[in-house]
Amino acid sequence: MGKVQATTERVYQASPKRVYEALADYATVRPRLLPEQYSGFEVREGGTGAGTVVHWRLQATEKRVRDCLFTVTEPRPETLVETDANSSMVITWTVTAAGEGTARVVVDASWQGAGGVGGFFERTFAPKGLNRIHGALLARLAEEVE
Repeated sequence: MGKVQATTERVYQASPKRVYEALADYATVRPRLLPEQYSGFEVREGGTGAGTVVHWRLQATEKRVRDCLFTVTEPRPETLVETDANSSMVITWTVTAAGEGTARVVVDASWQGAGGVGGFFERTFAPKGLNRIHGALLARLAEEVE
């Protein structure tokens, strides 16, 4: 078993505060950002930032559907960490200033992958697929904040 990691980023013509507030709003904004690979989105506790518990199903491939139950923490300013109770997946959203009036979002997803040949293919192809999914989400975030 090896760690699998997928990192995606984008710069926005919006303040870091505005971008972070949008990402941290799981009750109203986040559902609008989710691309078609997400289904069953449900806020189970909270709804904004730390303490939020959110459920969704992520269809990474035609045959691979992951049932996710994430708890959100905020270990640092402008950082959201989503930890899945159903797997080893952790998704970290970091918002930083990228110049005057601009923000950079980096989304980093990691988990313990399978071993053997299956693990090789997971480490090779899963990050590319997840980066496409997160890229679509980040594109929708641009529509929301810019």
